[in-house]
Amino acid sequence: MNVRRVLLDVDKAIQRPEIIDIAEAIDTVRGVTGLNITVSDIDVQTVGMDVTVVGEGLDVGALIRAIESTGAVVHSIDELAAGEQLVEPIARQR
Repeated sequence: MNVRRVLLDVDKAIQRPEIIDIAEAIDTVRGVTGLNITVSDIDVQTVGMDVTVVGEGLDVGALIRAIESTGAVVHSIDELAAGEQLVEPIARQR
């Protein structure tokens, strides 16, 4: 399967690792062409982040291992896009 985009829910401790350390670890994974790390919440001990990675043929397991090698923790895969074409999510009307 050609995974082209993945959105991960990631937490890190306030002090370490630095966000740049996480970005550098992700950038070493084969197939990564871009990434975005957005801080979504901060509490006394942790920083919650949304990590979006794009590329061709992304190895999700390798991405998770790279992130966790820095000391951060991946909580969930919140979005995954695969195939020949990216499909943008459509907000549901409720």
